[in-house]
Amino acid sequence: MALLQIAEPGQSSAPHEHRVAIGIDLGTTHSLVATVRSGQAKVLQDEHGRVLLPSIVHYAKEQNAYGEEAKPFVTRDPKNTIVSVKRFMGRSKADIKFQHPYELVGADNEMPAFQTNAGPKTPVEISADILKQLKLRAEDSIQQPITGAVITVPAYFDEAQRQATRDAAQLAGLNVLRLLNEPTAAAVAYGLDQETNLSTDRNYVIYDLGGGTFDVSILRFSQGVFEVLATGGHTALGGDDLDRLIVKWAKKQLNLDELDDAEHAHFMVTARKAKEQLSEQAQVQLHLLDQVITLNRPTFESIIQVALERTITVCKRVLRDAKLELSDIQNVVLVGGSTRSYAVQNVVAEVFQQEPLCTINPDEVVAIGAAITANQLVGNSQDGSLLLDVTPLSLGLETMGGLVERLISRNTAIPVARRQEFTTYQDGQSAMLIHVVQGERDLVEHCRSLGRFVLRGIPPMTAGQARIEVTFQVDADGLLAVSARETTSGVEAHIDIKPSYGLSDTDMERLLLEGFQHAEEDKQLRHLQETKVEAQRELEALTQALKTDANLLNDTQLSELQQAQQKLADQLQGQDLQAIEQAVNQLKVHSDAFAALRMNRHIDHALKGTKLDDWSNSTSE
Repeated sequence: MALLQIAEPGQSSAPHEHRVAIGIDLGTTHSLVATVRSGQAKVLQDEHGRVLLPSIVHYAKEQNAYGEEAKPFVTRDPKNTIVSVKRFMGRSKADIKFQHPYELVGADNEMPAFQTNAGPKTPVEISADILKQLKLRAEDSIQQPITGAVITVPAYFDEAQRQATRDAAQLAGLNVLRLLNEPTAAAVAYGLDQETNLSTDRNYVIYDLGGGTFDVSILRFSQGVFEVLATGGHTALGGDDLDRLIVKWAKKQLNLDELDDAEHAHFMVTARKAKEQLSEQAQVQLHLLDQVITLNRPTFESIIQVALERTITVCKRVLRDAKLELSDIQNVVLVGGSTRSYAVQNVVAEVFQQEPLCTINPDEVVAIGAAITANQLVGNSQDGSLLLDVTPLSLGLETMGGLVERLISRNTAIPVARRQEFTTYQDGQSAMLIHVVQGERDLVEHCRSLGRFVLRGIPPMTAGQARIEVTFQVDADGLLAVSARETTSGVEAHIDIKPSYGLSDTDMERLLLEGFQHAEEDKQLRHLQETKVEAQRELEALTQALKTDANLLNDTQLSELQQAQQKLADQLQGQDLQAIEQAVNQLKVHSDAFAALRMNRHIDHALKGTKLDDWSNSTSE
């Protein structure tokens, strides 16, 4: 019997056409491309049989070099040879504090450009050049049109860094099907989502230590749904940092204070080779500046201990976020070239009390998972499982008093949409500023601003009557769109959050860690700000009432009320919550009496001129 291949409606121009998609691991030190052939995901090779493309670009006046061809220029011409560009993606010039040999141009609060022989090149352009090489490799290998690509990013990339990655892909001429978190791609590659015959939920830890970034995610597979329970990491911690620690140690051994750019590049290359050799040998020799120093395993372990401890701290925090114990974890998966190191494997095994999975090449596993996902997205495979990523940090907006109202909490499964109603603060208010923020603290000043826009054209109403519907929508790539709509008039405005730079290391640590460290303090600050906002609203309402009905009070009553008003206004300038609450209660004694007099007047006014017959007639009817 002949088989007839079909596709989903609208996904194929011809019934027999098999759509080709690729998965790309755009790494800090190496990049790869993979695709699914005959039901199997395979990493694609270049003409020399190499699967790893070094993420290096050398810019020359005549002809640029990429990958392996660019490697010799790292030491010969470091200023024009860009390595680890992923560390610069979506970050401002002011955020870049680590040592590098490049001349960066541009404003401090914008994404910088590298000054090269070929002119200024932004991190997006350089990443696009790397992606073009991977696209060419795929086209040469597959010999078919490429429908689209799934590109992986660290789970901890924020909106700016994700958007920069998408921009680079589009600049390279790739149709981006989805941006996929690297740990999630690794889980797909291991087929953890295929264990559908198990009746109990299973939890997996994905420990991903690459060249420049570190991620750890906890995933749960339950009844066909593959969900990321929690994720954490560091956007500037990886194999490069282990190399830098070795360089720092070597400089100390050789009594060197400073290195020029070429010497630093040479030390980094030597350190990387030594790190790799120590996985097979008990000790290695480093040839540096016509001198030889010996590095053994115990010394190596002590050198990199500080970096490994930072990864373990993140692991423990993510376990707490997921509300799991070590006994709840079924498997630990190692991802990233840096996990080849015996030292990393030993630390992970010790912490999680089990041997980690590393049967798939850790350099290739992310690209393989991306290829499998891409194959699913173009309709070539339906395995019945559902994959859910999560937001790495909470998203919300600013309300009165500088408070943050969270609409989407961190570790919420995406894609997701959240809608909430707000109202106006002042009478006759015709516009509202929507300030979108990201972070775990309760005050705007402690969070990161993502963007602002103004909703105009709100019909003038009494404060509190307008209904402003604000919607936050995060797509499958983790990109955020915010809209606001006044429900009675239909006026609306929106913004696609696309900052020009990403979070610095310091900001990332502050946004997440301080959220835990200052939880109780934030609770008190929030209560203080909410009390001050409500008190200020009471004062404004009372001021308006006195303009029309002050004659209801005698001189003594008016003086006492105004004194209580002033006392509360004075207390609002400080931060003493108890004093503010006392002032509110004292004002309430006088304002309640004034409110009763006003109500009596309004009732008298409403009944004035009404005849008894009117009431009798209405009753009889």
